[in-house]
Amino acid sequence: MRSAPASATVDGAGAAVPSLGPARTVPASRLGTGWEGPVLLFLTLLLLSFGVVTLYSASAVRAQMAGLPDYHFVVRQAIGQAVGVLLLVVAARLDYRRLRRWAWPMLGIVALLLLLTVFPGTQAIAPVVNGARRWLRLGPLVIQPAEFAKLALIVWTAALAVKKQERLSSLSRGLLPFLIIWGAVDLLIFLQPNLSTALLALLLAALVVFAAGARIGHFLLLGVVLLPWLWSRVDSVAYQMRRIVAFLDPSFDPAGVSYQINQSLIALGSGGLLGRGFGRGQQKFGFLPEPHNDFIFAMIGEEWGFLGVAALVVAYTAFLLVGYRIARQAPDLFGFLLAVGLTNLVVVQAFLHMAVNLALVPTTGVTLPFVSYGRSSLLVCMAAVGILVSIARAAEKRAE
Repeated sequence: MRSAPASATVDGAGAAVPSLGPARTVPASRLGTGWEGPVLLFLTLLLLSFGVVTLYSASAVRAQMAGLPDYHFVVRQAIGQAVGVLLLVVAARLDYRRLRRWAWPMLGIVALLLLLTVFPGTQAIAPVVNGARRWLRLGPLVIQPAEFAKLALIVWTAALAVKKQERLSSLSRGLLPFLIIWGAVDLLIFLQPNLSTALLALLLAALVVFAAGARIGHFLLLGVVLLPWLWSRVDSVAYQMRRIVAFLDPSFDPAGVSYQINQSLIALGSGGLLGRGFGRGQQKFGFLPEPHNDFIFAMIGEEWGFLGVAALVVAYTAFLLVGYRIARQAPDLFGFLLAVGLTNLVVVQAFLHMAVNLALVPTTGVTLPFVSYGRSSLLVCMAAVGILVSIARAAEKRAE
């Protein structure tokens, strides 16, 4: 696709803002532009509404068993949704091109937060929970820095890929700078420890560089080089190794490490075509761990059946198609790469969550975007939607 010379744009206040990347011609389409943002907002609202309803059913029993009101998790999630909507509106009204200037500061802030979770002596604000230090407690605010690291890495990678576009075919001059920063951030996430999020963040960043034109052969070579090291790290963590064995053989240790995945499959299988009905699921009564979070897809399958699961798959697939269309219509290369990365942030995580619940990949702690309980993940996804809407609005103005 041919590029036009860089030109000045106008921000929301009417001031001239210089273009921060090569302009791209908007492809002609029978559908035109302008509908992508509203459709994306509709899909997000639909998933949020379905999520809060499902969350109540999945979490009420867990809350009561902990001596809390049955609506405890729903209220906390609703507060997160309200903040997320505000964040979405701000991001949608912001000129996304400004994020290119903010890429390094965003990455620096995230790195500092990650350091607080691994440094000794910071247990007061980064306590050990379930054997890991993944959360920061800053007064009433509890955040998971690794979730924000995924967003920061995508923005930074898109910004640097624009700068190094002509060098991406070179491993040493093009891809090496990305690998250094990715490795530094991923190491901090890995030390929490949080191997699954570290690998997911690396995958999302790599997909942005691949969309920018990097050679797939370089990634295959790096995979071959890193696989022995990664296997040694997994092998050194006995629990991770047992999870892989459980994935290969679900009958291994059915009362231990295989328990989660077996209960997830039972929940999905018992739902049938139409499900047991809203609120009538049985696995949430102490059988399925984390039914409101890591295994909420299994709960949906039990209560809403195959049709409910299929509707969810259709919703995320529609999100993928609309997000990629926004990328295709983006006015510049930075907008294109940013839209690809943010769409993947939501959709890849969604399908990975489903794959875990279906025992297609080893068990990892990945939430279902907009549906699972988890406010850090929710805020990041809402910010991603807002930025996508900003890119769609810029494409519409350029088309006009």
